[in-house]
Amino acid sequence: MKKKRFEKLEHKYLPEFVYGGTDGTVTTFAVVSGVVGASLGSSIILILGFVNIFADGFSIAISDYLSTKSRNEVSRIKMNAAKTSFVTFFSFMIMGFIPLISFVLATITKNSFLIQKQFIFSGILTGISLIIIGWFKGFVVCKSKIYSSIQTFLIGGTAAFLAFLTGHLIKQITG
Repeated sequence: MKKKRFEKLEHKYLPEFVYGGTDGTVTTFAVVSGVVGASLGSSIILILGFVNIFADGFSIAISDYLSTKSRNEVSRIKMNAAKTSFVTFFSFMIMGFIPLISFVLATITKNSFLIQKQFIFSGILTGISLIIIGWFKGFVVCKSKIYSSIQTFLIGGTAAFLAFLTGHLIKQITG
């Protein structure tokens, strides 16, 4: 009986995990990419990255809360808006931190190799997390987990490329 209840709970909030995790990973790595594209320093990445995690994470959680409350008003299936928003916020924070790990470690350890390669490591860790989130997304929607992983990876990669390009172009314009 307990196993069934756990599986039901697991499935119930998995969409919020996917939603928050995808957005946290993509937006944080987009911030990292934009700052790197603008040739700004690691301290700016850490400042903007953590601002993104907390402010955007809070925003997405509140949006999830309001969305769930609205859905509850028009649907027979009732969800706990506080729980869905917490799962969204928690997954946004955890997954959003992944693109910052190499920058945090480089700052703490002062390791020159890590400092030189922190953007590459950030990209690798972000790519892996997007593939994992995509796999869970495929699980939630009962579609191909491989296709979903590739799709999520490409969407995140496109966002990162656009952010990098924007940062680079603005840096060129402003000198």
